[in-house]
Amino acid sequence: MLYNEFVKVYDALAGTTRKLEKADILAGFLKKLKESKWIYLLRGRVTADYDERVFGISNQLVIKAISRSSGESEKYVTGRFRKIGDLGEVAEELMGKKRQSTLFSGKLQTTKVFSNLQKLMIIEGKGSVDKKLALIAELLSNASGKEAKYIIRTLLNDLRVGVADAILRDGIVGAFFKKDDWKEMKEIVEEAYDKINDFAEIYDIASKGKKALTKLEVKPGRPIKVMLPVKVNELEEAFRICGKPMAVEHKYDGFRVIISNDGKKITLFTRRLDNVTKQFPDVVETVKKYVKGKNYVLDSEVVGYDFKTGKARPFEAISQRIKRKYEVDRLIKELPVEINVFDIIYYNGKSVLLDSFRKRRKLLERIVKPTKNKIRLSKQFVSDNKKKIEKFYKDALKQGEEGIMLKNLNAVYRPGRRVGYIVKMKPVVNDLDLVITGAEYGTGKRAGGLTSYYVACKKNGEFVEIGRVSSGLKEKEGMGTTYKEMDKLLRPLIVKTDGRKVRVKPKIVVSVTYQNIQKSPGYSSGYAMRFPRITHYRPDRNTEDIADLKDIKMVSRDK
Repeated sequence: MLYNEFVKVYDALAGTTRKLEKADILAGFLKKLKESKWIYLLRGRVTADYDERVFGISNQLVIKAISRSSGESEKYVTGRFRKIGDLGEVAEELMGKKRQSTLFSGKLQTTKVFSNLQKLMIIEGKGSVDKKLALIAELLSNASGKEAKYIIRTLLNDLRVGVADAILRDGIVGAFFKKDDWKEMKEIVEEAYDKINDFAEIYDIASKGKKALTKLEVKPGRPIKVMLPVKVNELEEAFRICGKPMAVEHKYDGFRVIISNDGKKITLFTRRLDNVTKQFPDVVETVKKYVKGKNYVLDSEVVGYDFKTGKARPFEAISQRIKRKYEVDRLIKELPVEINVFDIIYYNGKSVLLDSFRKRRKLLERIVKPTKNKIRLSKQFVSDNKKKIEKFYKDALKQGEEGIMLKNLNAVYRPGRRVGYIVKMKPVVNDLDLVITGAEYGTGKRAGGLTSYYVACKKNGEFVEIGRVSSGLKEKEGMGTTYKEMDKLLRPLIVKTDGRKVRVKPKIVVSVTYQNIQKSPGYSSGYAMRFPRITHYRPDRNTEDIADLKDIKMVSRDK
């Protein structure tokens, strides 16, 4: 298949904002896809979503590659980038001119594009920059203007065609199933994807029909999308959702970890599918020692504690360990953790997703050996007594926990869903999880760094800004996330610069407190936070977890 076939699809997808239209475009294209792994290209990738490898390509390296391939100077390419603001469009302009002025008429194959992109992810060590440059220049030299645009955008993780999970799911359904079955099949395909997080594999299985999809099971060693709770403010609402009696547990101020043992090794994944095994070798050793089983997948919350007092520490402390892959031994001593196991998904060669929560809890009680400051089962009791549950809730808050979780005893486990089988209840505070979409360079003592951040919530799958926040992060290391660390996180995500302001890919999630929210024409959401302040950087969360505009409207004083 020629790469130009992908380019035609990219253009068609970029030309519409309608989700149904995007799904129809994908369905028609997927019917003629030659290799299932090429489906990753529709998301600007060459691996499954859970694969953490990256191309590792900077704007400067792209500028060098465009210069080498087009014959223009790096200074000229940089100048065009500053004017246009998109290196993809710069490549399209310059490579298009070159193709028109030469007799070269090669046809760029998708196989070649995919192969070179894969090689970029594994090159490292001495001479790696030159090798990467050569691979990129080779593709550009054989590309048309439009092909060059999408190659560059892929390298910079900024494809701009709007293919979210749900749209690709609908495209697969449209490619393989009759229209009358679409509603049912969308649900089935989504359930299958939430278990294995690999669209190429889903594509292959979907081509074999409905039965093959329904037989798909969780695979130990791979990340899985966790089941999510619904928020409630009143106990009566929890009873309505979960029934009576229900399981009552602490809600811990830690981070969600899927512990996956495939029989050979134990791997740790966050709720956003990141592999954090290297950061927590102490957790791996604890699980090896205190959990019985040949293979298993556990759902847990890892909580930091003060090794002197034994008291739990807030999430911000333990987040330092999630982010850092170096000095691990020192961090283990300074920031010890305890594993709180509260669910199980797979055990000894069998999925237990469809077992009741009551049954899954009993299984956990058989296989986990509670050990102080190492591992324990989530503290739990079963009741329909409102007074007892309220007392448990108040006691949990006194102990420094976030609140309580309430669970339906007969419920199955539904990966990736807020299905009303579990609810969370905690004090109402002016706090939102939002994603950073832009930033400004600071002045004074913060000059040179990105220290003021535009934050956004969700609206129908898009991001709409709700404010700019400049306070809350730390100046010095060791106290929490610093402005310097946030600057380092955001710089690789910059996609456009306009004076002091930059636009960044929406990847970094932060918790923000505020005094109140009111209507405002100054932001695309139509609302603005007053006196916002960042309380936490949330490396354990992704954009699926951020607040929705519906949530904003509910707490706004201008409803």
